Amino acid sequence: MSGDNEDFAGALIRLSLAVQHVFTDVSRAHELTAQQALLMCALMDEPLGMAGLTDHLHIEKSTLTGLVDRVERRGYVRRTPDSCDRRAVKVELTPTGRDAATGFHDALTKVLADQLEELPPKVRQQMRAAIGPVAMAYWQAVD
Repeated sequence: MSGDNEDFAGALIRLSLAVQHVFTDVSRAHELTAQQALLMCALMDEPLGMAGLTDHLHIEKSTLTGLVDRVERRGYVRRTPDSCDRRAVKVELTPTGRDAATGFHDALTKVLADQLEELPPKVRQQMRAAIGPVAMAYWQAVD
């Protein structure tokens, strides 16, 4: 690995830690753990099966089961039968869960956007142009 790539990788690690810190702070402000917030954000687009969620969240099935149980007790998600597989269930947001997930997502987006406002416009533009390809390269490498 070249020195430039090592420096860039180090910068990505620092950025990831900063975003994780903000993510955790905002989730706490919304009375969620970071894992609960991740689960709810993962379900914002569509219900997902347990296998899909373990892959998406990169956690073990037993950990996911406990996580879904806790969020379900709060009324944020429900398990529904999977129409394609009688043995499986899908997890979906309830209306209350959707409101909570949207509120969390909007608050997180605002905090991050406000922090980015401190950067010069050219730096923001360069970051916006670079982040997509960097993320895509990661996802292609793990597939």
